[in-house]
Amino acid sequence: MKKFLALLLSISTLALLLAGCGAAKEKEPAETGKKWIISTDTAFNPFEYTNKDGKFVGIDVDILKAIAEDQGFEYELKSLGWDASIAACQANQADGMIAGASITDKRKADGWIFSDSYYTCTQTMTVAENSTITSFEDLKGLKVAVKRSTQGEEYANSLKDQYGFSITVYDDSDTMYQAVIGGQEVACFEDTPVMKASIKTGNLPLKVLDNTANEGSGYGFAIFDEANIELINLFNAGLANIKSNGTYDKILAEYLG
Repeated sequence: MKKFLALLLSISTLALLLAGCGAAKEKEPAETGKKWIISTDTAFNPFEYTNKDGKFVGIDVDILKAIAEDQGFEYELKSLGWDASIAACQANQADGMIAGASITDKRKADGWIFSDSYYTCTQTMTVAENSTITSFEDLKGLKVAVKRSTQGEEYANSLKDQYGFSITVYDDSDTMYQAVIGGQEVACFEDTPVMKASIKTGNLPLKVLDNTANEGSGYGFAIFDEANIELINLFNAGLANIKSNGTYDKILAEYLG
């Protein structure tokens, strides 16, 4: 009888221990929040660029940092270049992209999912410092430069038939600028604040023709997979907060004056 009772007690104790292990397992802390991978351009001053100290900085860089701090999420920013940033998102190697991307219906149709606009930007035409070109009418029969898959390219394409010029497409802004400086192209089309900042910081012998600017459009943070819609929601909520608390204006003032 005693042996039987001892056996029952042993079985009961084992059951309690097993139950306790199961309960402990259920109370294990949840996994920490996701670290988002975000791609960006490499040289798009003043939105993203490397400063004289070798640090990657810019309006987009600081806005993203401020939003992440406000919303409490982790991220890794990868400086890949414009085309590579898009490709990384489309291949699910990055979760989102911030690179001065204009919000357009065409991009939305192509699968871009945008945040609220965080900056409104115009595009304009730039020529060599000693150029005699002053307007679109002077471009007839000549060649102009654009950067691939940008609003500058879209703007130039909307004008070329009317004013009779041809277009050469470049993969990055720096090469495009040098083509104008070197005389291979007579002008280039670029986002206005980017062009002005590049001329100033790079001491480039170029001049912006302000009378050639379009109406402009908003820049947006973008994802390419609806599974990452949480990231858009975080960005929008954080953007609203940093605008209301003054952080956003401080960031713009630092880079644009």
